[in-house]
Amino acid sequence: MDLSLRDLAGRSGVSAPMLSQVERGETSPTLTVAERIAAGLGLRLSQLLRLDEDGAVSIVRARERRSGGRAGHRYEILTPPLPGLRAEVSRHELAPGAVTGTPGDPPMHEPGSRETALVESGTAELVCDGERHRLGAGDCVTFDADLPHHFENPGSQPTLLLAVVSAGLRRS
Repeated sequence: MDLSLRDLAGRSGVSAPMLSQVERGETSPTLTVAERIAAGLGLRLSQLLRLDEDGAVSIVRARERRSGGRAGHRYEILTPPLPGLRAEVSRHELAPGAVTGTPGDPPMHEPGSRETALVESGTAELVCDGERHRLGAGDCVTFDADLPHHFENPGSQPTLLLAVVSAGLRRS
């Protein structure tokens, strides 16, 4: 928008040093500060959060999926890596006896995150905060994803899971 940091600071009421830190990715603004920045730019907050997107529709082609895994656990991230995206959808395939993580691994999701998982085929056990939950094909579970958890395949056939992780609410 051809504004200097000083110009934007005057229009938004956010200090130039803070704007500089946000611009360089050294800090994340609170929602209040982000709203003030958006107002200084003449934007709604939702517009500011999507400035680097190409449009309202994002498609991830099958060949473009981000993937990974280890020891009998293969996964693909089905959603695009967009800023401000509040949920991630992934597909997990577990070989018989495999697990999605190692028991005792620290939680990999931010505080306040929730996860919903659908067992498409096979059987799975969710171990969440030390408690076991047996799941079969068609079962769907929702839990606090910031607790220590992992899925296990106790069956003799591969298990296919779809998982949706919604981001937690930041308090800062």
